[in-house]
Amino acid sequence: MADANAAGGNASLPLYAVSADEVPGFLAALEAPSAAFLRAIGFAAKPGEIALLPAINGLAGAVIGIGKDASPWHFGAAPWALPTGSLWHLAGETANPEQAVLGWQLGSYRWLRHKRQERVPAALTPPPGTEEALMIAEAICAARDLINTPAAELGPQELAEAAAGLARRHGGQAEIITGQELAEGFPCMAAVGAGSPRAPHLAVLRWEGDAKGPLVALCGKGVCFDTGGLDIKPSSAMLRMKKDMGGAAVMLAVAEMVMRAKLPIRLLVLIGAVENAVSGYAMRPMDVLRTRKGLRVEIGNTDAEGRLVLCDLLQYAAEQNPALILDAATLTGAARVALGPDLPALFSNDDALSERLLHAGVAVQDPLWRLPLHDGYDSWLDSAFADLSNVSTKPMAGAVTAALFLRRFVPQGQPWAHLDVYAWNDATRPGRPEGGEAQSARAMFKMLHDFSGRK
Repeated sequence: MADANAAGGNASLPLYAVSADEVPGFLAALEAPSAAFLRAIGFAAKPGEIALLPAINGLAGAVIGIGKDASPWHFGAAPWALPTGSLWHLAGETANPEQAVLGWQLGSYRWLRHKRQERVPAALTPPPGTEEALMIAEAICAARDLINTPAAELGPQELAEAAAGLARRHGGQAEIITGQELAEGFPCMAAVGAGSPRAPHLAVLRWEGDAKGPLVALCGKGVCFDTGGLDIKPSSAMLRMKKDMGGAAVMLAVAEMVMRAKLPIRLLVLIGAVENAVSGYAMRPMDVLRTRKGLRVEIGNTDAEGRLVLCDLLQYAAEQNPALILDAATLTGAARVALGPDLPALFSNDDALSERLLHAGVAVQDPLWRLPLHDGYDSWLDSAFADLSNVSTKPMAGAVTAALFLRRFVPQGQPWAHLDVYAWNDATRPGRPEGGEAQSARAMFKMLHDFSGRK
């Protein structure tokens, strides 16, 4: 049953994907010894269930159970469940080879820069027509790399340069703004990074898939490490704060997908790369900061810094008159309390845009959940000493009030969506290893794919 394909001298083995209701027919068509073996071990084709098919001289192949839904996660554990370093190809009729390739590639990923690799994942020969799935997986894994990199190795400059390099590799333009120019043009963002010896950097990326296409602005929170500032976080809350640039990584993944797919749109990508540190130069509680829009913000808590970065980015994006503005940020713990780690919170001032994103998330199994921009809570951001505060006066609805803060910097009538993401897998599951995760990137790419009119 072995295939003639080879990589590294190893013959490619067949992998059959079977759903539970297909098991009787599959066994009837299989060679008698293999069918008898599967019956003997009680193979039921539960999603992700794998059984090796023995041969006289080794392996004849394997069979994997899949569900009725087209989920990439059915294949996510296969790279590590199959023999180390083995090579496989999809055999028979696989209903969704794209999902198989995507799940396999995402499941193969491990961040091993500082850890010895003890075994090699099994490899899958991608069938024709799965090039986009491979591209999506590569973009997500690149974002995972950024999130997983320790903050000592990925500061604001390194993140901005990574963003600029991505644009240039795909025919885009990149500008990095820092120093006095940043302080003058993006004063709120600059104030967030003032406490760190590693200066804040703004990466401005532009790309034209179609010079006449609609302009889409992507804004990403890139806080490379968040101590909480002078309102310092406890150690347990600071433990994973290298991932506080997850929103930036997500948006870079979306941008890579758009550019590599050559969607007929124009992109403006803004990555606000800062470090929220503790020093004599750090912003203080009750300081009043100037924003690019001209609004003055009183600092109620220095740990609510992500919205201070994004507000300047949103204002700049709005000045370019885009068709859509999307932002992503690891913004609030309140969103995680409400929705848990797997459901990014979606806020939008445009019902049509919100429905597009929700539909796209369901279609690609990268779900979002919409929360309200409740006008009744807007006054909770009032300040006696400035135009608004960066935190609410009440200890409730933290994700909602953070989104309402951002809405102050989006003009009326400008379609905008804000995604409050976790950007992390707390434990390894099929296709989703522990560590950084580009949550919502596939949903946004699917939405932009459909928005662009690309068939």
